Parts: sequence; C-alpha cells; structure tokens
Amino acid sequence: MSQTAMPSPASKSPQAERIVLSVDAMGSDKGPAAVVAGCSHFAKANKSVFFLLHGRAAELEQLVARKKNLRDRCTIVDAEGIVSMDDKPAQVMRSGKGTSMWSALDSVREGKATVCVSCGNTGALMALSVIRLRKVPGVYRPAIAVLWPSRNPQGFNVMLDAGADIRADERDLLQYALMGASYARNGLNLKMPRVGLLNVGTEEFKGRAEIQAANELIAENAKAAQFDYVGFVEGSDLPGKKCDVIVTDGFTGNIALKTGEGTASLISDLLREAFKYTPLSRLAALLSYTSLKRLSRRIDPRQVNGGVFLGLNGTVVKSHGSADATGVAAALKLAHQLAQSGFNEKLAARISAATMLAGESGSGHPADDTDEQTDKARS
Repeated sequence: MSQTAMPSPASKSPQAERIVLSVDAMGSDKGPAAVVAGCSHFAKANKSVFFLLHGRAAELEQLVARKKNLRDRCTIVDAEGIVSMDDKPAQVMRSGKGTSMWSALDSVREGKATVCVSCGNTGALMALSVIRLRKVPGVYRPAIAVLWPSRNPQGFNVMLDAGADIRADERDLLQYALMGASYARNGLNLKMPRVGLLNVGTEEFKGRAEIQAANELIAENAKAAQFDYVGFVEGSDLPGKKCDVIVTDGFTGNIALKTGEGTASLISDLLREAFKYTPLSRLAALLSYTSLKRLSRRIDPRQVNGGVFLGLNGTVVKSHGSADATGVAAALKLAHQLAQSGFNEKLAARISAATMLAGESGSGHPADDTDEQTDKARS
C-alpha cells in the first residue's frame, strides 16, 4: 500500500505529538465524502488530532483537497479494496488484506495510530479486529459497548454487548460486567459503577439458565471487581437511573439498540409534525426553539454514535454505517477521548488482574483503574 506525500505523524514536528486516529474512509454507506466531512468537522474543534485515512487514494485526495483544515493534518494510505455490508466475515478474513478496513486496523497494530474508527460491516470489523489486534489475554469474547442516554447525572449509561457476538454464557457476562465497569469508571468518571444484568423481569426466578448462573457469578465477584451489582434490570432501565452499566448478550443488546434508535427517530418526526399542524403550533415551536434544539441533540443518535470494541489489544470504534458527517465526527470524538485517557491500557490491566474471577469465584482483587495502579500492573 502506498501513501500520498503528506506529512507523516511519525516525523519530528509538532504533529508527532498529536493523537493519531486511523480511519477506514471507505466503509460508510454514504461513501468517503461523509467520512472526510466528519473528519473535517471534528478537526475544527480539535487542533491536536491527526488522521490516517485509508482508502482509494485518488478519490480521497480530491475530497481532502476541498477541506483546507485537513490538508496538513492527514496522511492518505492507499487501499483499493472495500469491505461491503454484504461481505461475510469469514470471506473478509481470508481475502480482505488489501481493504481499507484491514489497513486501518494494521495502523493500530503497528503503533502508527492509537484508535481505529470504521463505519463498515460490523461482523467483518470484529472478525478482522480479533485476528489483527488479538484478544487481551483472559478475554473469552470481545464485546461492543455503547453509550445510552439516561436519567443518571452523567447523562449516559453503558450497555454491552451491542452485537459483537450473539452468544454469551455466564463467564462471558461476568467479563462484560468487568469491562463495562472499567469503561464507566474511565469514560464516565464513575468511581463505583452500578452494574445490572438485563433480564425479562427483576424477580430472582426469571431468566434462562445462563442468566441465572451469571447473576450468581457477578454477585459473588462484584466486591472484588470494585463495582456495585444491583441484580436484574429490565428494558425500561436502559435509559433509567437504577444502574450505570447494563450487561446482556449481543443478540438482545443489538435489538435493544436498534429499537432505541428507531424510537428516538420516531419521536423527533412526531414532534416536528405536531408543531407544523396549526399556525398556533408553529408559533409555539418558534417560542420553544431553543428547548426543542436541546431536546433534539439529547435524543439524536448521531450525537452518541460509536460503539467501542472491548477486550482487544487496541482500541476500535465502530460508527454506524449510515452515519453522516455529524455522526462520524461524534465517533471520532469518542475515539479521541479514549486515546487521551489511555483507556485500553487500563482495561487490559484490569482484565489481566481479574482473569481468576470467572474460574476462582471470589478470589483475587483486581487492580484499581487509576494511572498509578495501571502502571503497577504493567511493570
């Protein structure tokens, strides 16, 4: 793969100290124009970020040339292949080496970038992430964590898994609880996150066998893992304030996520229609414009776009395939925040210290997710 003659993030210049984001520019349903526009939008408010754009160089060069604020802040890595939404993960694993997705992940693997961001095929991205970045030792199944708007003071809850794997047994669900608590601790600054296990009811006797087993396993290890376990929660608690982290399997989580996004879109459309119904309602809309804009931002899925792949030796942020420039910019913002916090290193230290929990219930005390403890875990 060739690179265009643009400044390299590894050069000895002020750009060398910038956070570098590796972006799969060809994975979006809306094409590379939306991805480049999202990079430009995010770059306007963040002067210290540098981009590696992976895709067809001739096409990307033209798009970048139109964005003055990107001309000296990105390197284009030529990759002719594109992973489509219809491609099967197994197929991509066998023949995806020349694709923009593969190239974007390799930049993280090789240490050229801190985080990979892609709008592409979720299954293929997870499969390639696992084989290129590898799982953190002790992790059974990686998970996708998403932020869910909530009534909690922090404004969001963490939900996982949102679709990395449709299967999850009690050991997987325990690890999801560990990873979700770490994400909430570092991403939302919650010292003692509250974790709930999604179920069809809060009664102790409800749920499948693996849910019942996970309930016991998580409860037994919550103290050692330094989070509060609130037990079973229901779908209505996803945007609530009963807990900060909701744990579930990828099948259930993905359906919940898509349902929530569709509901938010419906509410937005219904409000717009209601305020256009009569001249008086249009006047009311004008008078409440500021409040309506605030509500629109609050429920707009684009503003919280980006699921984080947890449990890998590298950070990957999955953006919605249909994301526009606003959505892509939100995913880049999340990637930038994770890079700044050193989140993946902290998560790896916690998982490494907590691997005995699933097999030796109640034994061992995982390290705290602070910089000092993480440094100790590394040494």
